[in-house]
Amino acid sequence: MNDDRFFNLVYEIVKKIPPGKVTSYGAIARSAGSPQSARMVGWAMNCSHRCKDFIPAHRVVNRNGMLTGKHHFRHENLMQELLESEGVRVEEDQIVDFEKHFWDPNKELI
Repeated sequence: MNDDRFFNLVYEIVKKIPPGKVTSYGAIARSAGSPQSARMVGWAMNCSHRCKDFIPAHRVVNRNGMLTGKHHFRHENLMQELLESEGVRVEEDQIVDFEKHFWDPNKELI
């Protein structure tokens, strides 16, 4: 699968994450059929601002619930602000009650 096809598949998965929920790069990679490609999912999220459709990249965090992608937003606090506007509490760049907010595309998109 070429990068464009993979990125588009990632974007389709990310668009389905409900407000107030988050998922991880690895969960998206597994759902896209490429479990070793979590880093490539991160690259896709870094490029998502170029898409004509809105991609809720703020809902994608690392496997521990850390906001590792926050530096790729217009300003460093935007990712946290967007999550908090959806009812997700963030403290010290980490999702509070991560398990409660975690959305697993491998279970939800069956």
